[in-house]
Amino acid sequence: MDTILIIAGFICCFLGLLGSFLPVLPGPSISWVGLLLLYFTKSIPTNYWVLSITFIIMITISVLDYVIPSATAKKFGGTKFGVYGCNIGLILGLFFPPIGFVIGPFLGAFAGELAFNYRDGKRAFQSATGAFIGFLLSTFIKFLVCLSFLFVFLYEYFKH
Repeated sequence: MDTILIIAGFICCFLGLLGSFLPVLPGPSISWVGLLLLYFTKSIPTNYWVLSITFIIMITISVLDYVIPSATAKKFGGTKFGVYGCNIGLILGLFFPPIGFVIGPFLGAFAGELAFNYRDGKRAFQSATGAFIGFLLSTFIKFLVCLSFLFVFLYEYFKH
């Protein structure tokens, strides 16, 4: 049974790493489940500190994944219409993989800003650029978190 849990945990950590790039998969959540499965084994003692800290990190990153693109769009001069457009574009982009989730926030913020003020294309473009930068930043952070969860998994496995 331990072998099955360890293999399933490793697969979850690996899928979480892929999920940091594919918004269809909640990368940090899947990676955390991989750590949890590792600690369900009898051969590796449960470390509640690691599970608690990684859980808090996973929750924080999952929330920030939706906040960062909107916040950067707003920082680049976007209005609430651009922020809403960014979020709508991110969701609609999921239906057009792999390029949809990359340009979805950009196009959504751009369309939202143009809907608010169709004469100010420059501000709409700046807001869309901010949304895209936020998406890239969010993806990079998720990747680093999932990679660190994988390293924790491997460390804990090979330590025992």
